[in-house]
Parts: sequence; structure tokens; C-alpha cells
Amino acid sequence: MNKGFFRLAAGTALVIALSASSAFAQKKYDPGASDSEIKIGQTVPFSGPASAYATIGRAQAAYINMINDQGGINGRKIKLIQYDDAYSPPKAVEQVRKLVENDEVLLTFQIIGTPSNAAVQKYLNAKKVPQLFAATGASKFTDPKNFPWTMGYNPNYFVEGRIYGQYILKEHPNAKVGVLYQNDDLGKDYLNGIKAGLGDKAATMIVAEASYEVSDPTIDSQILKIRSAGADLLFSAATPKQAAQAIKKVYELGWRPVHIVDINATSVGAVMQPAGLEAAKGVISVNYGKDPLDPTWKDDPGMKKYFDFMAKYYPEGDKNSNFNVYGYSTTELLVHVLQMCGDNLTRENVMKQASSLKDVTGDLALPGIKANTSPTDYRVNKQLQMMRFNGERWELFGPILEDTGAAG
Repeated sequence: MNKGFFRLAAGTALVIALSASSAFAQKKYDPGASDSEIKIGQTVPFSGPASAYATIGRAQAAYINMINDQGGINGRKIKLIQYDDAYSPPKAVEQVRKLVENDEVLLTFQIIGTPSNAAVQKYLNAKKVPQLFAATGASKFTDPKNFPWTMGYNPNYFVEGRIYGQYILKEHPNAKVGVLYQNDDLGKDYLNGIKAGLGDKAATMIVAEASYEVSDPTIDSQILKIRSAGADLLFSAATPKQAAQAIKKVYELGWRPVHIVDINATSVGAVMQPAGLEAAKGVISVNYGKDPLDPTWKDDPGMKKYFDFMAKYYPEGDKNSNFNVYGYSTTELLVHVLQMCGDNLTRENVMKQASSLKDVTGDLALPGIKANTSPTDYRVNKQLQMMRFNGERWELFGPILEDTGAAG
């Protein structure tokens, strides 16, 4: 009798264990995910004043084509739906609503630009749809307490600005600083960041501030205002078009300030060449990724993978553009997160995995730079290295800088 009882108990335990294992392995899907497909969406400024960023979206689509050719993510193909928002907030709202309500995407990925992301943030959080790796570094996009469904990708603009302020104090302690900034969250975060980096000296060192609207045809008057104030160091918190205009105008005036540009304005093809390579010589910024023009990386395995990708999947794109490097790296991280999700393709799990990154190193990250996130710190990139444009390409200098302090 005892033997029968134990056999029955063992059999029952086996059934319970199998059913628990089956429950654990059960696939979970939210809208946009199925056994065969993962549907994601984004808006990109394919037209409008920030259309220089359009190549980012094209590189991302090409990367996803490569992943699908390799079998997809855990056997599922990614369907990327892209709409043009022309860098217009009202258009972004319209297109993102379409992605969520008509296309029923699992998540939005890399919506490009601070204005567009700001316009849809509350809507996506109300709908509990991931605003994943938003292409902006404004502080409001790494605020998990108030916006748990939003995670920015770019280095925090306030923190980046603070790094420039600290650099100025160390290398140019007697500088008279002029700040050109875009009149939105991007520009204001940079302005507040550089003031934080300068600390008590900000009030005396900053001699001029001049803002511009994205729709302004030129920024000539702002540059003239800053020069007239006696500035000998210019910080341009600008997007590519206006950054190129600033570099060109400064050169035309025969004015030679120390010139720092933010990380968004470091493309050789979209900024330095339109401004004039000679005019751009000596401009300073930061980076966290490898530059395809830098011979340091010519034998680097990650760079070789990138060049092979560009040759096969985006041959019409500029392989030397850091915008395409950015498109590659952001999509590489998206694929990592989706792989981590396994068969639990719910919106909640997407955010859980994205906020649990541990020492993730991409193919094109600078040596020593790793992505780490937590449920209370959504900042993906917190490490940067200074660089200077030599008239042909960027040259890195100094150590890896890490700023994990408050983000604005």
C-alpha cells in the first residue's frame, strides 16, 4: 500500500512539475507580436528642417532586413513601419497615433528628435506603449518615475552640457562663453547643463545667450550677437543644419573662438562638409562610438561587421557617416532587448528587459564604454570621450568621462 501511495505521489508531483514548466514556457503576446512577427514603428524626419537625420531611419530599416535574413528574433521576423513626421510635432502625433491605433505596433522605436518625442510622450505613456530608445537626450526622456514607458537612447543633454562646462573650467578657465541654443528641450537642457558644469562661475563666464527656432532660415544674427558680446568660446547646442550654419558664419567673419558643438552635430557629411572642412577645423565635441573615418579602427572586428553590413544592406548610404553608425548601434541594441524578451513579448516585458541592461557592449562602442540601465536609471549612455575635428576627421583625446550625477 505504501509503495502504491508513493508511486501515486511521485506521478502527481511529475504532472504538477510538467504543468508548471508548461506554464512557465507559455508564450505571452501583446498587440504587435505573434508566433511569426514583431511589429514596431517609428517616425523619422524624411523631410523638413532635420532631414539630415533621415539616413538614420534608412540604416535602421536596413539592419532589420539583415536580422530578418538571418532568421529574425527567436524565429520571428521584425516588421518595421516608418512614417515621415517632417520634424513637426503635430505630424508626429498624427503618425504615432496611427502606429498605435491602426497598425497596432508592439512598441515605438527611435522616434527621432526632441520635439517629436515630447509631443507623443504623454500619449504613449497613457497607452502603456514603449517609447523605446527615443532619439533624444533631453532629461524628460529618462524619467522612469513619471514616464515609465519612455526610455531615451542619446547621452543626456544636461549631463553632456555639464561635461563641457567642466572641460571649459579646466582648459579655458578665463573664457568668455557664448551659447547658441535651439529653443526647445534640447537646447535648454544643454544651456542648463553647461551652467551647472561652470558652477558659481557661470554668471560671469557666460557673456551671451542666443536662441533660435528650428524654422529660422539662418542663425546669422545670433552669431553676430554672441561675437559682439566679446565671447571667445562658442558652444553650439544645435541640430545639424544650424550647427553647420554657425561654423560657416564664424569662419566667414574671421572670428576664431574655441568652438564646441553638441554630439548631435558631429556628422562630417551633414555638418562639417556643408560648413566647409577648413572652417570646421578645431571644433570640439564628444562621442561614445567609433568613427568610420578613424584609421584606429580599420582592423577592428566590429567596424568590419559594420562595413560589411553597409556594403550589402545599405550600399547607397554613406558608410563614413556617424548617423549610419548611430542607426546600426541603436538597432543592434533593440535586437538585444527583443532577444532577451524570449517568448514573453509583452510591452511590460520589453521595458523590463530594456531597464535591465548589464555591461552591454555594441560592435561600434568605444573601448571601455558599456550600456547599463536599471528600473531607476533609464540612461543608456553615461560615458563619453572628448574629440576634436582635424579638418578631415575627428580625433579622440583624453580619458573616458563618466557622469552618473543627477540628470537635470
